[in-house]
Amino acid sequence: MEKTAGTGKGAGQNGQDSQSTLKPLNNIHVDQMKRKLLFIAALLLLLPMPTPADQSVGDCAILLHGMGRTSLSMSLIEDALTAQGYTVWNEGYPSLTQSLEQFTTPMVESAITYCRDSQAASIHFVTHSLGGIIVRYYLQDHQIDELGRIVMLAPPNKGSEVADEMKDGFLYQTIMGPNALVLGTDENSLPNRLKPIEGEIGIIAGEAGGDSWFLPEIPGADDGKVAVERTKLPEMKDFIRVESGHTFIMRDDTVIYQIVFFLENGHFDHKI
Repeated sequence: MEKTAGTGKGAGQNGQDSQSTLKPLNNIHVDQMKRKLLFIAALLLLLPMPTPADQSVGDCAILLHGMGRTSLSMSLIEDALTAQGYTVWNEGYPSLTQSLEQFTTPMVESAITYCRDSQAASIHFVTHSLGGIIVRYYLQDHQIDELGRIVMLAPPNKGSEVADEMKDGFLYQTIMGPNALVLGTDENSLPNRLKPIEGEIGIIAGEAGGDSWFLPEIPGADDGKVAVERTKLPEMKDFIRVESGHTFIMRDDTVIYQIVFFLENGHFDHKI
């Protein structure tokens, strides 16, 4: 019994001693943590603050639809580029009611401002049909310091026989508007007067694939509205031909894959 009582008393004394001994250890630990936190805070104050360039969300792509279309026609391209981390500008323009000389500069500059506000490192263009002529027209007299790559889908860079055949028709003039009248193949047409432009240009031309309304009037391979050879530019960096018609080339899975590939690599994937 005495042993048990003595052991109990001893345990109580040891407990008191342990508690009184632990208190100073806890205080030391807290002091050490405070010093570490103060040291880390001092280091953070010495680090440079992030600049706008450090906060960049990546590159920006401006999408320009074709004549008589809307921004919705480029929605699959927009989705694909957004998924890859691009900031995307995709809005409509009055292709049937105003000449491109009227709306090109304010529209493109609005798109560029949108890209710059996002701190984009490079500004790319992806265009369908008339959209390619719009980019060429804008770059005749304007420079974009952040200009990246340009992908043109089925662009009438040397005009179209469809415009030659139909430009004098009342319905064509009424429905298609002023831009359709300047896209002929003669040397004085708007596309043929434009000078070479800067930028890495990749062109995707369609061949047959369903747009057969005008095939008899177009020599050689074509997408139903634009001859393959008339899509090309001397300054283009790369070129591919796909099995697609003019109207829906921008919604073709292979085309969308090639757009992303060119923007990332500066050339198309010729292995598929």
